[in-house]
Amino acid sequence: MKDLLRFTTAGSVDDGKSTLIGRLLHDTRGVYEDQLESVRKASRDGNAEGLDLALITDGLRAEREQAITIDVAYRYFQTPRRKFIIADTPGHEQYTRNMATGASTASLAVILLDARHGVLPQSRRHAYIAALLGIRKLAVAVNKMDLVDFRREVFESIRKEFGAVLAKLDVEEPFFVPVSARDGDNVATRGARTPWYDGPSLLEYLETVDVAPAADAGPLRFPVQLAIRPNQDFRGYAGQAVSGRLRVGDRVLALPSGLETRVASLTGQEACPTVCLAEQIDIGRGDMLADPAAPPAVAREFAATLIWMAAEPLRPDTAYLLKHTTRQVCAYVRSVRHVVDIGTLEPGPAAELRLNDIAEVEIETHQPICFDPYRRNRATGSFILIDMISNRTVAAGMILDQVNTHRSRERQRAAGAVASEPTLSQPHRGLTVWFTGLSASGKTTLCRAVYERLAARGCRLELLDGDTVRKHLSKGLGFSREDRDENIRRIGFVAGLLTRNGVIALAAAISPYRAARDEVRASIGDFVEVYVNAPLEVCEARDPKGLYRKARAGQLPAFTGIDDPYEPPPRPEVECRTDKESLEECIAKVLAAIDRALER
Repeated sequence: MKDLLRFTTAGSVDDGKSTLIGRLLHDTRGVYEDQLESVRKASRDGNAEGLDLALITDGLRAEREQAITIDVAYRYFQTPRRKFIIADTPGHEQYTRNMATGASTASLAVILLDARHGVLPQSRRHAYIAALLGIRKLAVAVNKMDLVDFRREVFESIRKEFGAVLAKLDVEEPFFVPVSARDGDNVATRGARTPWYDGPSLLEYLETVDVAPAADAGPLRFPVQLAIRPNQDFRGYAGQAVSGRLRVGDRVLALPSGLETRVASLTGQEACPTVCLAEQIDIGRGDMLADPAAPPAVAREFAATLIWMAAEPLRPDTAYLLKHTTRQVCAYVRSVRHVVDIGTLEPGPAAELRLNDIAEVEIETHQPICFDPYRRNRATGSFILIDMISNRTVAAGMILDQVNTHRSRERQRAAGAVASEPTLSQPHRGLTVWFTGLSASGKTTLCRAVYERLAARGCRLELLDGDTVRKHLSKGLGFSREDRDENIRRIGFVAGLLTRNGVIALAAAISPYRAARDEVRASIGDFVEVYVNAPLEVCEARDPKGLYRKARAGQLPAFTGIDDPYEPPPRPEVECRTDKESLEECIAKVLAAIDRALER
């Protein structure tokens, strides 16, 4: 039976990754004739010289129009020796996150370098990410050798420079090959135009390189996806063994409870079985069955390498959603130990993380997770961070090891970076927290920050943003006094429903009229009013949406604060002076008011 090699391609823009993959597929007969005909037609339409093999993998219209790879394209082909799955990943710095995605399941990376340009920063970044993701075998294809007349000194110079980079990354001896992806030299077969090169072609190397050991070689790790109980006589747990194997009669450790039992039966498919246990144990989604002789760590604090994937920088001590195997928990990045300088691959200090930064950090989760260091187990050692508001993935992480909690706390205290511990426990009753104030006073910023802090405590939450409600629930309303009052009534109605069902509803809306706010307060009962107070001149100076400028120009009639009044609340539970108080000070005041309200 043929074994399977998963590999990924990486490199800078225009290094020829898609063309190389297209050449491999074409020369190994991995492309159907109708696909080839489509590529021929697209090549003619694009006035390409000959067959544009990059179009085999650049399937998106935007990719073809821009001649770049945007998405991860997976392709399958086989030779008499081996089967292959290729992840053709983007080279553009903007899509580095997609490169990390494609490399996460690969055993080998093919990194392309343009012979004319040599080693670029993005080439270093891709090599570093591949090494971080546990890829220990790298094939370096120095492409476009035809454009430098196949000169040996060009190839040797690049091999020397990039070899020094790879020597720092703990990878096995890299394989270097000079190629012309367009013409096929040394891709599937050896080329006559490089008589000075006596090594194998790229395909010959891929056919013979040792494949990483199978996932079942390690100790058992079975994250539970679903608890199944169709009747009183059956209780099973569905999931997938990400390492190790399950057999009837095996002893297993249920985590995080720490209770030990044995496997009574296995049903369903071998790849995704349903496990029945001998004893009745409370197990749910996100729990894990593990080998009792070699259990994973169970902890709330760990060190990790983080690849930051968002345009917005990392916000210290902000709650994110951490997805790890089948478990989702709230988490903080407590500290940044260092960030990697891509030019030197050396660690350096960093006040924050920005797009494509790679850093070593310390993370704390709201609830414990069961993990192994990434170098031992990719599945249980990896995670992603998700922004709670936008639901976008902002980072990918590889766990290094458990953190010494006491030492970590002392280091954070010395840096003044320890946030207050959560004091609110579940379950809690419902509450509406209403943020009111002028446009640009800071309502939404404060509301979202409070949302994140409460989410980290495990609270049941919903955020009602005035702008979002306007676009949907109040889409047909204008800006007359009657329509504004109706908009507030609608927000209040939704907040009241949530509050009666045990949810903390955080509503951020200008809500300029006192009577409308008082009406909402009376209808809900459990209500905290937060007056986000900033002087008009401060709000005008901020003006992030340019609304005040338009209002002054007469383009927005009846604009609150300019030609329509704002009626401040006379006795709000909280008043935040965002022109004088820091965001942290405002957050603390609101959280304290929420705690008092829920204790009543």
